[in-house]
Amino acid sequence: MSQTFAAEAVQRHPQLSRESRDRIASRVVGRERELELTLAAVAAGRDIVLEGPPGTSKTTILSAITAEWGIPLLFVEGNADLTPAKLVGHHNPSRVLREDYSPENFVAGPLLEAMQTGGFLYIEEFNRAPEDTLNTLLTAMADRSITVPRVGKIKALPTFRVIASMNPYDNVGTSRLSTSVHDRLNRLSIGYQDEAAEVEIVRRRAGVTGEFGDRIAADAVAVTRATRVHDDIRQGSSVRGAIDTAMIVEQLAIGRDILTAEDDGYADMFYDAMIVGLSGRIHVDEAAEFTPEQVLREIWEDHFILNPHQAAPG
Repeated sequence: MSQTFAAEAVQRHPQLSRESRDRIASRVVGRERELELTLAAVAAGRDIVLEGPPGTSKTTILSAITAEWGIPLLFVEGNADLTPAKLVGHHNPSRVLREDYSPENFVAGPLLEAMQTGGFLYIEEFNRAPEDTLNTLLTAMADRSITVPRVGKIKALPTFRVIASMNPYDNVGTSRLSTSVHDRLNRLSIGYQDEAAEVEIVRRRAGVTGEFGDRIAADAVAVTRATRVHDDIRQGSSVRGAIDTAMIVEQLAIGRDILTAEDDGYADMFYDAMIVGLSGRIHVDEAAEFTPEQVLREIWEDHFILNPHQAAPG
């Protein structure tokens, strides 16, 4: 890209400036490439689907961008109950009885609110929403406007975007997206962060500090990452499981008067925290004859007993 072309691009899309990009990046850990690509797509005026498992910083990336741009981030959960009326909006029934239909008694749904405020409409579990609901988005994405009966035509502000997320590892209750929907969305696949990035995330989110906190964070990330590769686990835990496990360990350590990772009871305490923080987040394969607790016990033994050297920080 020539300097002249780059300058013209920044002038057309001020959100692309290096200073703005650096400020956004400071809010995200270990997602430089994904952030750059997502930012480039939305700065170009495009809608995008972020495909990846839970807990991979998709929401964090979008929150950082919208915070920098000073626009709203509106969340919608994709499920069978998400009807077109819930997405677009509806007339207030009591006011309709008194006043008949009018633009004044129309209650905007998240789609219209995002269009009118120039925000990001973020639809999580996009492929769980009914097909007729997703088709409601087609005109909004293609024309940046939508016509609502008895209200009129709503035009979107320039920063309006439709952002979708999908979990590629969970197809239960999902529907196949139509070609028309696929054709209007860019796509970015997002995987788990590397181990170092996840440890830093746990340090920040769990608030653990010092040498003992570093060890707790490292152990929490190690056992959590092990759930993603275990043969009997269909889907492992995201980094959220590591964050919660670390926070629970810290509180147990206070109650049990454990001050270092070398103290008696540290390993047993960690297993107790894993049961609370991870057992509900892992999905054991239906063909396996084990409970989540049994699988976590095996992971715990591998980390703390069979390979104790791996528990060292770093």
